[in-house]
This record gives sequence, C-alpha cells and structure tokens, in this order.
Amino acid sequence: MAATPIAVITGASSGIGAATARTLAAAGFRVVLTARRKDRIEALAAEITEAGHQATAYPLDVTDRAAVDEFATAFRSLAVLVNNAGGALGADPVATGDPADWRRMYETNVIGTLNVTQALLPALTASGDGTIVILSSTAALSAYEGGGGYVAAKHGEHVLAETLRLEIVGTPVRVIEVAPGMVRTEEFATTRFRGDTEKAAKVYEGVDAPLTAEDVADTIGWAVTRPSHVNIDLLVVRPRAQASNTKVHRTG
Repeated sequence: MAATPIAVITGASSGIGAATARTLAAAGFRVVLTARRKDRIEALAAEITEAGHQATAYPLDVTDRAAVDEFATAFRSLAVLVNNAGGALGADPVATGDPADWRRMYETNVIGTLNVTQALLPALTASGDGTIVILSSTAALSAYEGGGGYVAAKHGEHVLAETLRLEIVGTPVRVIEVAPGMVRTEEFATTRFRGDTEKAAKVYEGVDAPLTAEDVADTIGWAVTRPSHVNIDLLVVRPRAQASNTKVHRTG
C-alpha cells in the first residue's frame, strides 16, 4: 500500500494558507501545517482530522533558519511544499516608507521562502515527484503607488521561483507560482494597516466579489494535482472586477 503523500503549507494559521490546507487534505494529502501561531494551526489540524483527513501542526517561524532546518529533519520524502507565509506592511510611498517594514517584508516573503525551500528540497527530490508552490502576488509582476516595499519583496519571490525552475530542470521537482490579485481575507489588509479595520475595509469598498481564500486554494489544489509532466509555471488569478493592480471596477 502506497504511503499517503505529504504536503507542507507555511503560513497555515489563516487565510489562503488555512484554505489550502483544507483543500489539499480533502484531495488526499497528509498536510503539515506550519505558522507561528500554535493555537491556530492546532485548531485547524483538529478540524481537518475530525473531517476524516490527516493533519499535523508544527509551530514554525520561517525566518528562523535553525528552526527551519530542524523541522526539515522530519522528512525523508515530501510531495508538496506550499510557500504561503508572507504579507504586507504599510502603504507609504518610497520617499517616506519605513525601512524596518521593507526589511520585515523581505525577510518573511523572500528569505522565509528561501529558507524552507532550501531545507526541504532534498526531501522533495527524494520523493521522485515533488512540487514546490510559491504564492506570490500580482504585485510580483507590476508596481503600484504605495506598494513599493511589498512589490519589491514579491518581485524577489517571483525571481526566486523563475531562477529555481531554471536551476533544477531535469530533476523530478516542479516549481509552480500562483499570483493572486485582490483577495479578501480576514487578516491581510488589516495587518497591512496595523489593525485599522476601517482603512482595511476601504481596500475592498464597492468591489463586487473580490477573490476569497478558498478561490486561491482551489487554484493551488488544481495546479498541484495536474499530471506529473505538467508544470503550471505562473498562474495569475484575479476577480472579474479587477483588470490590473490599479484598475478596479467599484460600484457606487
């Protein structure tokens, strides 16, 4: 009897990460949930287990390389890695942006993805059929005012995915990049505006049906479950109301 394939999801405590964990668990993977918030991932693992699937929670800060390396020792073989941990801080122009915010976004989005990918690549290769998903953003492809730090970090993640794909071609590991546009989750915009829920709500004001975390998770699930020889290099997904980072149809 074949072993159940394992999928690691970073940033699984909420939003797209949590939704992806549910989606991949339902697709037959044993999901390993990582995030800094232990209580959140343990509750999600219990929910997934109660639904009849397999899930394990492992508290982890992806920017802590020693902790990531320790985590990686648990895996001799790994089917899927979903690099979802990341996020945005602030919406200040380049002229006045806080370098600390830029540094934190780069550390989480780029260095965090690098840490986990490097640490788990041997296990992904050993599986004979590994998949790395890098969740970037449409910010990885084009700039917008007030997004300099986040755009720079996501461009870094995009280039990481492109370069890695070039470097490991010929190995049994796919590199998939999923770049969502406007997604309304419970925390993304609120975190960006440091808890200012009113300012966060304005991001989505008048937009008919922004994407949900489940929409993006469904996209990730589809990409991961394509036949082994099919690689979805880059998949951009936006709500119908959004034509670009700066062109959004709003009612009222």
